[in-house]
Amino acid sequence: MSAMSKRVSAAVLAATAVALVGVAAPQAAAAPVPQPQSVTAETKAAAAQAAAAPDTLATLSRFFAREGKVALNAARPQIEGEAIPVSYLSPDFVAGKAGAGVARLEYLASRAVSSDGQQAALWTARTEAGWQVVNIATGDDEFRYAQLGAAKLPGGTVFREPQIDAWYVAEGARVLPLDEDAERAVGEGGTSLAAYRSRVARAYGDKLPGSAYAKGGKAGGYSAGAADADADAGTPVAAGAVAGGLALGALGAFAVRRSRRGRATA
Repeated sequence: MSAMSKRVSAAVLAATAVALVGVAAPQAAAAPVPQPQSVTAETKAAAAQAAAAPDTLATLSRFFAREGKVALNAARPQIEGEAIPVSYLSPDFVAGKAGAGVARLEYLASRAVSSDGQQAALWTARTEAGWQVVNIATGDDEFRYAQLGAAKLPGGTVFREPQIDAWYVAEGARVLPLDEDAERAVGEGGTSLAAYRSRVARAYGDKLPGSAYAKGGKAGGYSAGAADADADAGTPVAAGAVAGGLALGALGAFAVRRSRRGRATA
């Protein structure tokens, strides 16, 4: 069994859900807004502006100061580097739609660092109100896996399969694992794109939007059984669900959740 670590995130700043695969979480009433599938200079600028906004920095201070880790007035969060695109497994790829890529853009991530060294990822997405920060998550997963993927398969697409919290990099007909969860799914040496497509189709093909599974309201989240036993009661989960989507609240409404984290592999 791989080592599991806990990642805390807070739903902040927006009232719109960013759908992953399947339908949005039960408490997210607004329909998801499709994300652009190409990242331009203007897109990155909009994400940077949202990440560095005074309200965002104030929320970050409270996030970093939770549980007394640092004094609220001493957190002094800063945004480092530019926002990077973060892609997830595409439901169109799972469904076998012609021309569908293995992954689709879900959000842009900006690295936030506090004065005591804590790190967090700001998830910025296009909403009905424009580009907004929709979530804050501890750690540096997005940036670490982007760097690892670029080293392992230059020019490839780094993406996450959220249902099992696995990270991969894909290029041409190859899919390579970037963490232990992905290794368990496709093997240490990776797999072909066709074989990966067959696997995710078997796993999630009957749980896509419009399916009886989704219409039954079961696609509100993901549960791995005992591994998620310590998840907060407020987190919507449904065993075997394809994906939840982000439940977004008002500024400063820290809806803490935990997710399974896999160890990165070289």
